[in-house]
This record gives sequence, C-alpha cells and structure tokens, in this order.
Amino acid sequence: MWSFTEEQFAWFGLTIGVSAFMLYMLFIVLQLAWESKAGKFGTFVIFLSLAFGMLGFVAKGVIQWVIDK
Repeated sequence: MWSFTEEQFAWFGLTIGVSAFMLYMLFIVLQLAWESKAGKFGTFVIFLSLAFGMLGFVAKGVIQWVIDK
C-alpha cells in the first residue's frame, strides 16, 4: 500500500499514532479534572496518577534518540 515497507509503517504507527492517542488521553484527563472541579492540587493528582505511564513512553523515545546520536 503506497509502497511503504513494514518497518516504515510500524514506525509511523508507533510514533505518530501512539503520540496522537496520548494527546487524546491527556485531553480526556483534563476534561475529567475540569468536570470534577478538582482544583489545582486535585488536577495535579489526577494527572500524576492517570498520565504517569505516558512519561515512560516519552522517556524511552528520548533515551533511544540520545543513544542513537
């Protein structure tokens, strides 16, 4: 399909697709904090607990980029 290799397709799905999904998840967490009227500390706790796993994915990409350079 459009002459993409499997490696290019996997890279696109992993970087662009998962990044877009992560941004959508952050929007959902922000909406949850807004609707619950959590306040500043409550919003921080919600982001810390629900969005902390995404930090590992971002850190993996940064570490991999630093090692490859």
